[in-house]
Amino acid sequence: MRGDRNGLIAALVGLDRQLGTAAYVGDGQNRWPAVHISDAGHLFFLALEKAPAGAVLHAVGEEGVRMRDVAEVISSKTGLPAAAVDPEQLGVFGALLGGDQPATSTATRALVGWEPTGPTLLEDLEAGYYTS
Repeated sequence: MRGDRNGLIAALVGLDRQLGTAAYVGDGQNRWPAVHISDAGHLFFLALEKAPAGAVLHAVGEEGVRMRDVAEVISSKTGLPAAAVDPEQLGVFGALLGGDQPATSTATRALVGWEPTGPTLLEDLEAGYYTS
């Protein structure tokens, strides 16, 4: 069953269902970095195998997924309307959804030879991974 997923996106979908809206903040142009769990797991393995002690690695497969795009896919999969909401309505997610948080893994990729290959966040959402 796919509805038992954990993590930030599963929690966001649950919050959206409580609000009755696939929510985004402002114009939704702000971004979240994302990585597929299989890619994060592979990076963990490479970190143990290849990274020097004390290395800082970034598990970022996508540098920034627009939050409005996330909300629109959640909307299409759940039937909830996608809409901008006041960040206060989102509790802890308000700051996360309202901030623009792009990140990169360029140095990580070069250091340990990591190349993410898993599906993107939007592909996972489109497949119903977090919404069914």
